[in-house]
Amino acid sequence: MGLWAILGWAALLLLALILICFLLYCGYIHYIHMKYDHIPGPPRDSFIFGHSTALLKLVNENLLMYDYFLDWVHKYGPVMRINGLHKVAVLVASPEGIKEFLMSPKYLKDEFYDFFGSLFGERLMGKGLLTDRDYDHWHKQRRIMDPAFSRTYLMGLMGPFNEKAEELMEKLSENSDRKCEVNMHDMFSKVTLDVIGKVGFGMELNSLNDDQTPFPRAISLVMKGSVEIRNPMIKYSLAKRGLIRKVQESIRLLRQTGKECIERRQKQIQDGEEIPVDILTQILRGTALEKDCDPETLLDNFVTFFIAGQETTANQLSFAVMSLGRNPEILKKAQAEIDEVIGSKRDIEYEDLGKLSYLSQVLKETLRLYPTAPGTSRTLENEIVIDEVRIPGNVTLMLNSYVMGRMEQYYKDPLMFNPDRFSPDAPKPYFTYFPFSLGPRNCIGQVFSQMEAKVVMAKFLQRYEFELAEGQSFKILDTGTLRPLDGVICRLRSRTNNKKANK
Repeated sequence: MGLWAILGWAALLLLALILICFLLYCGYIHYIHMKYDHIPGPPRDSFIFGHSTALLKLVNENLLMYDYFLDWVHKYGPVMRINGLHKVAVLVASPEGIKEFLMSPKYLKDEFYDFFGSLFGERLMGKGLLTDRDYDHWHKQRRIMDPAFSRTYLMGLMGPFNEKAEELMEKLSENSDRKCEVNMHDMFSKVTLDVIGKVGFGMELNSLNDDQTPFPRAISLVMKGSVEIRNPMIKYSLAKRGLIRKVQESIRLLRQTGKECIERRQKQIQDGEEIPVDILTQILRGTALEKDCDPETLLDNFVTFFIAGQETTANQLSFAVMSLGRNPEILKKAQAEIDEVIGSKRDIEYEDLGKLSYLSQVLKETLRLYPTAPGTSRTLENEIVIDEVRIPGNVTLMLNSYVMGRMEQYYKDPLMFNPDRFSPDAPKPYFTYFPFSLGPRNCIGQVFSQMEAKVVMAKFLQRYEFELAEGQSFKILDTGTLRPLDGVICRLRSRTNNKKANK
């Protein structure tokens, strides 16, 4: 038999093997369909790819997939199936399901969080608090770090909160009372980065006054990469190689900066030097008491706190300004409260925050309509029945605060911005409001985040009147977190009754 004949037979055998594997894979997909198709859901786009092609198209066109989930829930019910290749995810949008899956530690985070653990081959958040799927290991970390994020400890950090918020007010004054427009999301992103740098790690990033600081760009690139990675073919895309390289460089920058910061602080402690009162100091004290100081895990949490602590609060502040600009009567009410509580004071005290009850309602309502971290996910190992729908085991559960916050079953006129939903005498949301998640794995930084948001927003509304520039779409962009697509462009005017605050 000649060489060409042998090669021909080998090629035929290879094709036959590929065909057999493909048929076996199709058979497995069919089995998955049979196992889960009793769960309601929209028609699949294709037998193999399920709904994934339509969802990827939405991402590529900067359309929000959660709006489609909301439409599907209205049509198919609060327990709904979504297919992608041989995998199935079940979206659960019922209070019963949220209570069951978030309040109990037995439902572990699913493999989706591995995308944030490592991104394009670079360790990002690793085994940090957000991404650690091992409950016992996570619980040990949480126990060490809880004191650093307690309300009692954060009360002592009001000075840096005020300092950085004041720097933002001074920066905004350069553009107030003029016809120029300000991108508020850009400004909030800078100040929240400076806050987490100072309050968290004693770092003076000065991003408000230095456009060349690499941190904001690094974080933006990492968030962009976390969205792009949803496309399983991106690793093979020549057009995306440049982006992937930049994301990898950004991750290395974040981790190297964290390594230098942690090692510098550890040396200060060892040498008996005076050390800053910040979150890092408290964390290092906790790890010393536990005698468990894994350098890589410390770095994982450095990156986690920077990304989560900067991005989500900046987005919430931006959505709050956007919502107040579109609802002038609510804006006036919020400013009236601030005038009464804060007056012309320059420094806001911790006791003042508790008196700003209407501002709290505004911030909570902002997160109902625009939860910056729109959802979470869990793994279901064993079969369960939720809302009379049987969900077989070995499936991913998607729990989405954006969807539930916009369901008319739970909120009257859900698209209306109405802070009175969170007034003290209003009925409390029953497992339908979870912008910081719920249960044992709720966000450790939620008190930090809302203290920061209150200080920045109170100072902003104390000092400035604003109007939204024309031509904005008010659409939402998904970059891993949700942010205003157009950045919230405003024209600012100083408030004459607060001129004393600038003296």
